Amino acid sequence: MRIPTDKEILEVIFEHYKTSFERYEISEDRSSKIYVPIDCQKIAGLLGTERDIVFGRLYYHLERKHGYTQQDGTKVHFFALTVGKDAKCVNFPLLVSVLAGLQEEGKRFWFATAVSFLSLGVAIGSLVVAIAAL
Repeated sequence: MRIPTDKEILEVIFEHYKTSFERYEISEDRSSKIYVPIDCQKIAGLLGTERDIVFGRLYYHLERKHGYTQQDGTKVHFFALTVGKDAKCVNFPLLVSVLAGLQEEGKRFWFATAVSFLSLGVAIGSLVVAIAAL
């Protein structure tokens, strides 16, 4: 069993449920456009892990980290156990926002790493030139 990252979990959910979110209509059988019901077993299968790992990360970690309470006391869930008659729902616009932030962090990390390796290459090159000049 592998342990997927938050980014991997959110990317899989995004890819598999974006059309459900985009094509929502009020007449649909779902309780809300924003809260999209997901299948933790399906997500876990795609990630090569167990259903409880995916559920736990969404409910115990990401809900606490990204869910919040508005000034009027209304709770905005990242992952809700029930929304109307739907079970295990993710706040899709909030998920997209969190995922965009994680992707941006990843890009910044790789850019900084690339610049560091470039700097190391220049330093080694300078050292080689200095030694050759002796």
